[in-house]
Formats: sequence, structure tokens, C-alpha cells
Amino acid sequence: MLRILLVFSLLISTCFFSQNKLNLIPYPQNLKINKGASVIPEKILVREAKNDSLQFEVKIFNTFLKTDATHFLVSNHGVPKYSFVELEKVNSSEIKDDGYFLEINDKKILIKYSSKKGKFYAFQTLIQLINQFSDKKEIPNLKINDSPKFAWRGMHLDVCRHFFTVEEVKQYIDYLAIYKLNTFHWHLTDDQGWRIEIKKYPKLTQIGSKRKESMIGAYVDDTYDGKPYGPYFYTQEQIKEVVKYAQDRHITVVPEIEMPGHALAALSAYPQLACTKGPFEVATKWGVFDDVFCPKDETFTFLENVLDEVIALFPSQYIHIGGDECPKTRWKECAHCQELIKKHNLKDEHGLQSYFIQRIEKYVNLKGRKIIGWDEILEGGLAPNAAVMSWTGIKGGIEAAKTNHFAVMTPGAYCYFDHYQGDPQTEPNAFGGFTPLDKVYSYNPIPAELNAEQSKFILGVQANLWTEYILDFKQVQYMIFPRLFALSEVGWGTSNPEKYKEFENRVVQHFKILDKMNINYAKSIYNISGKVIPNNTGVSYELSTSQNPNGIKYTIDGSEPKSNSATYQNAIPVSKAMTIKSAYFENGELKSAISSQNFTTSKTTGKKIILEHQPSENYSFGGAFTLVDAIIGNVKQLGKTWLGFQGKDVVATIDLGEKTNFSEVYFNTLDNKGSWIHLAKSATVSISNDGKNFKTIKETGKEDILSTKGKIILKVGNQNAQFIKIKIENAGIIPAGNPGADSKAWLFVDEIGAQ
Repeated sequence: MLRILLVFSLLISTCFFSQNKLNLIPYPQNLKINKGASVIPEKILVREAKNDSLQFEVKIFNTFLKTDATHFLVSNHGVPKYSFVELEKVNSSEIKDDGYFLEINDKKILIKYSSKKGKFYAFQTLIQLINQFSDKKEIPNLKINDSPKFAWRGMHLDVCRHFFTVEEVKQYIDYLAIYKLNTFHWHLTDDQGWRIEIKKYPKLTQIGSKRKESMIGAYVDDTYDGKPYGPYFYTQEQIKEVVKYAQDRHITVVPEIEMPGHALAALSAYPQLACTKGPFEVATKWGVFDDVFCPKDETFTFLENVLDEVIALFPSQYIHIGGDECPKTRWKECAHCQELIKKHNLKDEHGLQSYFIQRIEKYVNLKGRKIIGWDEILEGGLAPNAAVMSWTGIKGGIEAAKTNHFAVMTPGAYCYFDHYQGDPQTEPNAFGGFTPLDKVYSYNPIPAELNAEQSKFILGVQANLWTEYILDFKQVQYMIFPRLFALSEVGWGTSNPEKYKEFENRVVQHFKILDKMNINYAKSIYNISGKVIPNNTGVSYELSTSQNPNGIKYTIDGSEPKSNSATYQNAIPVSKAMTIKSAYFENGELKSAISSQNFTTSKTTGKKIILEHQPSENYSFGGAFTLVDAIIGNVKQLGKTWLGFQGKDVVATIDLGEKTNFSEVYFNTLDNKGSWIHLAKSATVSISNDGKNFKTIKETGKEDILSTKGKIILKVGNQNAQFIKIKIENAGIIPAGNPGADSKAWLFVDEIGAQ
């Protein structure tokens, strides 16, 4: 037996005796706390079988001990009376490849495993236990049988919009390892930067790794910082270093090389690969651009050569080839592309995209690898062996699984960590959307539409971090924590939305670990959360906090809440225009950000509303009620207060409850063509007294809508009716010359009112 002596002072609290749950994330599949506790001596022996000598998994454990102020390593003398940590390798028939058995009793800690992966996860659990019980020399006797539900438990990092150093990427990988995630999706190429050295094509990094400036401010602000960015890229030696670092921690690095869209950085270096002559420059703006790879032999030769070098660097089974947001504008205008469509009897440009992806797939398959791409690779027909990463919702994953293709579920509504995680007014600038901790935790990667056999094709779950508005690594930390905790437990398969509060309590305990590691994390769960609910006369504003609710103080006159302000007890009625501000106080001291919410009431406030078409899952927070909740959406923040519809009209019917007088109907909308958001084409207002037979009382065209600045007011004369129906027509297919041309336009709407 190989003996490695680890000596440390384990200070373990006795509080576990009264706890039903240990503060473990992800929580184990099976955990039993037995009677009694084990007194831990200062000198600890880790013993491992001869045929599986000291491995990296144990070294990681030792590193943890050395970096903790209360733990230290000594030489192999002064062996204690018994081995405290004993490792036993067993057959995979007894314990799954990525599973482990952990037992703590009066004599030792026993870890059983069938692979190094399982051993590593066992030590991560043990480290968390040590962190939890750091007050007294006792540890609960327990048994854990554990293994993950999903094979793919991933986090993505975009290094193209903003770059992060090798050391920062390693830290990111550490976070995944601690919480038992096993896949790092490295987004290495995009319009805004090419970040991987390709020796055959040096211009990719000489030209494509830098841009003249960067877009700043909220997504609707078309302003720039005027500062050159880059050159920033990873050398092939650095790539190898990161891949090895991840492998040691049982994490697979999946590289992403975008194609056929998001290619401006590559085209700026090699313009001959486009459908037009260019010249091109690395994008300084966020969004989607018309210039993409042209599907000609020269392009495929280039991409195959790039993939040769990528495959040599990354041993992952899957190579991510992007495939998302590829406008077809240039292909429609390109004689070569049109000839290719005819030659191969393709239906249209979507068929051409499928041809492109399938050709790349054949090459990657010849190299012994598989491709995975965003769900737009389904357009025109999915390549035979391709896997799908379902981001626009769950539809792509369902379609893939039903046709026996593997899928990774990463829907924006639950898994986009560039969205706001708290009240947008108290959070740093983010891309949009609203994805708080509890929403991530509520996600089930297995769609209800799949049967048991189809569900086997769901590989797992992944969260994505796009970095348009993430300028440094501290902000990376802020955006992933604590949401990574929820993702970890969802991927492990032990999340239970009905017990969210219990999970939240564990999260708060893990904040102590993050503090110890000097990690910058969001404290949004400490802030006051506000929810608008209907009442008999309109709406009320319900406040909550993860802390003692008696600590909530609020005002309704717009003044800043103080420790002697009104204490929140019941939902606050909103019957007129007002501003409610709230905050959490503890012992007279402000402990949270101050939340502020403006209300603008109308005759539709709080009334029953039905939508004919539902909003996109990514922008559906609050559902139809969002349109009558008396909150006007902030034009710079898509999170929480807007409903977004891609390619769909808004058709809303509002029941005022009784015949009501009104002379105008209004709604709020957005205009930001860079993000594919277009003003409505038209709007129509109809009225009814029975909810069945409607009479049109107002129609307005696009010119009238264009003359406004977001708030569309429709003068309808003096009316008296119980039901109001408003149809707000989507702009439809985005016309040529606009970002996202040939794609479905987005229509964002908020607050439909009547006066």
C-alpha cells in the first residue's frame, strides 16, 4: 500500500446533528446520515492500492489542504494509528464509471470508485464536508452512493467579444471541477475576434484577433469606446496547457469554430472566402452580420485545414461548428451559391446551409470525431451524425431526439448567464433577458414531449456565458455565481424546485467558500424581489427576500427607505401612479441594494388578458399579465418587463370586467434593428361587449408608428365597452440591408393601456 501522509487540523462543528441536509452542491443521489460522529486526529493517512498509485485526484485534495489556513502537509513519518482516508478501486459493475461510494465511520473514511473520475468527485464531496464542518474535531458518520444523471454537464465561455487570459480560463475550469461539471465549451471564433492560433493561416491571428474599437453601453446605445482591442489569442502551446489542465480535472474541452456565419474576423484576414470581395473588418458591434463563409471549394479547403489543427489540439469527441444565426442575404445574391443550389437540387438557401454542415460533418467524421452545433443546423435537414445544442428553446432538442440525434439542452430562458439575475435596475449592465437563480434551478433538461426511449438522446445540460457586456474576469465570476450552483444540481439530477428554499440555504452557505476563494459573486438573492399580483381593484406589489421578511422596509413616495421606514407586512396596493422603493435592513443597517419600481396605472391595469400567440421562451417572464401590470418597460433593459415575439403578431384580448369608458389605447414597443428588433407593421383596435363579436374602431399603419418614440398612442374616440382586442402586427421577415436579413423579426411589447 502506498502511504501519503496528510496532516491537518479538521475543526468540525456538531451542528450536523440537528440538520436534515448537508451543505453539499450538487446534492448526492443517496445520502444517509448515521448515528454518531467521528473524532478526527490531526495526522491523516490517505492509503491507495498499489495498482492505482497516488493519482492527481488525491493531489488536488492535498492542494486544498495546503491552501487552507488550518491545514498543512508533512513528511511520511509519525503515521497515525489508523488510515483515515482509504481508497478502494472496484469494478464498474459495482459502481458507475463516474460514481463513487463515500463512508465515514468511527475508524476511517472509505472511498470506493471504479474510475479516476469517480474518485475525483468523491474528494470534491469530502472537501465540501470539510468546509462545512470547520469548528470542532468531529464529522458526521454517513454513507453516500452517488453518480450524475447526465453525461454532459457543461459551461460555455465566449472569449471573442472579450478575451480572458490562460490563468483566468484555468480558474473558470476550477469552478466547474469543484461543482462536478464535466464539459468546458470554449467559444474561440466569432465576428468580433479569432482567438486560436492556426499555423497554416497566420493572418487569422495577425488580423482577426484585434478590432479598432468596441461597442459599449446598453444594447440600444450605438456608441463605441474608441479604443483598439487586441491582438488577443491563444497560442497552440497555451491551448495544450489548458486542455491538459482540464483533463486532469476530468473536464472535456469542446472547441467551437463558427461556420458558416459569425465569420467576419476570419473574412477580415482572408476576404476571398466570402461571397463578395470585401474588404472586411473585425466587427466592433455586437449582433449578426450578412457577410458569411461562401460555400465554395476554397472555403472548404480552408475550414478543413483549420479543423485539422483544431482536432490535433482537442481530444474531445465533439467539435462544435456553430451553425447559428447565418443570414442568407449574400448567398441569395451569389451566382456560385445559386448554381450550387441547382446543382445539388437543394430547396433553397436553408438547404444550402444543410449542404454546408453535412460536408463539414463528413470531413470531421473521417477524422474520427463528431460535430455538434446550435439548433439552426436543423435548417434544411440535420447532418446524419450531428448532435444539436438547443438554445432558441427546447424545440431543437425535441426534434433532434425524436430523430435519434443526441442533444444538449441549453435554452436561453434558463441557461443564458449573460441575462440579468436580479432586478435589472440594481444589476450591472447585461445583454437582456431575466434568468434568476430559482429559474435556473427549476429547469428539467428532459422535455415532457419525449418518451423514455427518446429521452436517452438528451446528453445533458449546459449554460452559456456570452461576453458582450462582460469586460473583465471579476464580472465573469459575478455572472456565473451563484447560478452555476443551480446548473450543477440540475445536471447532477438532484434538483427539486419544490425544495428551492432548502437549496437557497445551501447556496448561502457556499458563499462562505466563494469568499474564501476571493470570488466576486452576485448577492441578488439578498435583494428585495418584487412581484405584481392582481387584486379586486387593480394590482398589488408583493415583496420578498431570502432573509427575515421583517427586515423589509419600504416607501411609496419615491423617497429612499431607511431603518425607520414602514415595515413590509402585506402586498402594497397600487391604485395610482407611484414609485415603491424597498430594501432589507438588519439591526438598523442596510444590507441590500435599494430596489425601485415605478407604476403607471390605466383602465387595463390588473385586468384579465389572453394572448393568441405566446411570446418567445427567452422573453416571456410574467406571461401575458406583464402587459397589464402597470410597469412600463425600460428601453435599455429587456429583462423582466418586456415580452418578445419572433415572427409572431401580438393579439391580446383584455376583459375590463364591465363596460368602461375610454378614448385611447396605447402600447410600448422597441426599435433596435441591430438586434433584429423592429417596430410593428401596423396596429388594430377592436371592441366587444360579449368577448365574441368584435368591431374594429382603429387601424394605424407603419408610418404612424414610425413617427413615435416607443409609446404608440391610438386615439379611438369616446368608447364604452367591456372587451378590448388589439392586434400588433410583427414586421415579418427582415428585409435586405438590415442585420439578420431574411430572418424573422423580433417584436417587443410592453404595457397595453387604456385611458
